Amino acid sequence: MTDVDMLSPLLPLIGKRAADLLAAQLEIHTVGDLVRHYPRRYVDRGKLTDIAGLEIGEHATLVAQVEKATLRDMRARRGKLLNVVIRDEKGATLDCTFFNGHKVQHVIRPGVRAVFSGKVGVFNKKLQLTHPQFEPLDEADEVRPFLSVYPATGKVNSQEIARCVRQVLELLDDPTDPLPAGLRQREGLAELGRALRRIHVPESEADFHAARNRLVWDEAIGVQLALALRRQATVSRPAAACPPKPGGLLDAFDAALPFTLTAGQHAVGAEISADLAGEHPMNRLVQGDVGAGKTVIALRAMLQVVDGGRQAALLAPTEVLAAQHARSLRTLLGPLGRRGELDGAEQATAVTLLTGSLGTKAKRQALLDAQSGAAGIVVGTHALIQDNVGFADLGLVVVDEQHRFGVEQRDALRGRGELAPHMLVMTATPIPRTVAMTVYGDLEVSALRELPGGRSPIATTVVPLAEKPAWLQRVWRRVHEEVEAGHQVYIVCPRVGGDNGDNGRDDPGDDLVDLDDPDEGADSDDGSARRPPLAVLEVLPRLEEGALHGLRLGVLHGKLPPDEKDTVMRAFERGELDVLVATTVIEVGVDVPNSTGMVILDADRFGLSQLHQLRGRVGRGSAPGVCLLVTEAPAASTARERLDAVAGTTDGFELARLDLELRREGDVLGALQSGRRSGLRLLSLLRHEEIIAKAQVYAADIVADDPGLRDHPGLAALVGETVGDEERAAYLDKV
Repeated sequence: MTDVDMLSPLLPLIGKRAADLLAAQLEIHTVGDLVRHYPRRYVDRGKLTDIAGLEIGEHATLVAQVEKATLRDMRARRGKLLNVVIRDEKGATLDCTFFNGHKVQHVIRPGVRAVFSGKVGVFNKKLQLTHPQFEPLDEADEVRPFLSVYPATGKVNSQEIARCVRQVLELLDDPTDPLPAGLRQREGLAELGRALRRIHVPESEADFHAARNRLVWDEAIGVQLALALRRQATVSRPAAACPPKPGGLLDAFDAALPFTLTAGQHAVGAEISADLAGEHPMNRLVQGDVGAGKTVIALRAMLQVVDGGRQAALLAPTEVLAAQHARSLRTLLGPLGRRGELDGAEQATAVTLLTGSLGTKAKRQALLDAQSGAAGIVVGTHALIQDNVGFADLGLVVVDEQHRFGVEQRDALRGRGELAPHMLVMTATPIPRTVAMTVYGDLEVSALRELPGGRSPIATTVVPLAEKPAWLQRVWRRVHEEVEAGHQVYIVCPRVGGDNGDNGRDDPGDDLVDLDDPDEGADSDDGSARRPPLAVLEVLPRLEEGALHGLRLGVLHGKLPPDEKDTVMRAFERGELDVLVATTVIEVGVDVPNSTGMVILDADRFGLSQLHQLRGRVGRGSAPGVCLLVTEAPAASTARERLDAVAGTTDGFELARLDLELRREGDVLGALQSGRRSGLRLLSLLRHEEIIAKAQVYAADIVADDPGLRDHPGLAALVGETVGDEERAAYLDKV
């Protein structure tokens, strides 16, 4: 067969059975899908261990032939045990034991040669491997210096995948290389055809390192081109220029501020002001640690736009946060935010709240204020994205907590009208540089690292119930002490509870793109099953009747009706409640200066950045804050390592880096792809920072010279492979 390319179907090449299995088990349909299903590791036959040289406790990899395999019932529990004796080329033997032996009996049988990998143990005074990994060998593997081991499933093993790959590589024509020759030469990259062959069938260690490096570049360039195209599509539209207005609302606000802006706030404010004065839309991300003063930055930007005769919209992820923002903006503005009221300033504007739960009359008035231009600032949730919401002249969209919104959602507001509104997105979750360059690479990034004066220190302590269960009583005494001192306390649980359908998440609609989502239902570090996470509706009555009896307790979670959420939050702000038992609905934006204590139950169920965000709700007034991280995780576990990291620093940027190291970075990269099957297989945010930075520069230059990639069809196809054809089409069509 000839003319086999990356788009060719697999069926004629490898047979119906293999093609059907690969499609059903691994979503592999074409030649391109298969050759981009890369090995996950390699076995270097030159570095294999002889059985005679094994030592207890070491992790060994060896090639041996199955000499004997006996299946028997397990003594202590149900199931079958497969006892295997293997012999290497020098005649030495070793015992291996496989649990659930009936599942591997058809593969591990006498006469089969395989690579075995596992930790060397001892049983009945004899060395053995317990449930080792294994990869059967065929004749072709016997003569190769490296054995490629593939991601596989129970129905398609690595050996079968390797056989299919070899069949296809023998017929495949070298694909046209999408990377410009000059780029390949400057970076010393192999041609694509050679890289694809050598990553599957390397002849040396240098082969697969060079191949992997080249293919990482493909993915990095694909991502950065998609982001450069997105930037190009954004700035190609005209925007409403809003230069500063001397003597306007912004100047009046600055003059009335009761505090001094930090140097960082001044610097970021100047960048935003210059962007707003331009005739192309601003597209800027402001990231700052908890309490860094992003709200004031956003308000000053909104006032500059209002001074220019246009409107600003602030989009928040939850109704609680939207209502909090509306109150905060009105408080900060004072008379400057009370247009049309008796005590309003002469040049005042109006702040309008628009959420889905407003009553009919209030919603009608809010819609009218937005449509007529009576409201200079409109604050809302996803309701602002609805088609029936109109603006007189929208000049700026501020998106709070960017990580909870998808690109499509923020584009829904930006795409309205002939003039594109400026876009300012904010996050209190500090972002490592590589994440900023990939997930948020279409945005200019500003960072606020300096905290305003007056913020009180927060002491964070891990409460390890596995070793010190009595400490829980001390936690509740500490809550009483904070209340007796005239302060208030949050108690946070990971789950709402209350019905059988509760999946452990609060507000499914509030976590649209949650880059910090821990594995709630996972097993513990020692492999034992974990109990369900603690729930607000289960904890509250126990506290009311027990440890916190006599205190005024309130409850807040995403399943409450919106008006009830607002009532509870206002009561807590007024000091009518001592303790608020809540979910992560309080994670961002909630600002109650009198709150000094926070107890986070099942703290190991949260991500690092999420814990840091929650902790930032206390210590916002004159009194110091305390945060207690209650956990049953054992001392030697990864979960405790994460909690100790949070307790060890209040630097959100340091925690963000550590968070990326500890959790699945694939989840972060997956946010680029809107749920489609990932085209990113090798790119690592941790290991490939330098490549990502270079790729960003190359991509910007390529798109600047060829905005539609019409002269680079291979690169256009690469964008589709990496982040999806829909994403590619959306931005190629606009330039």
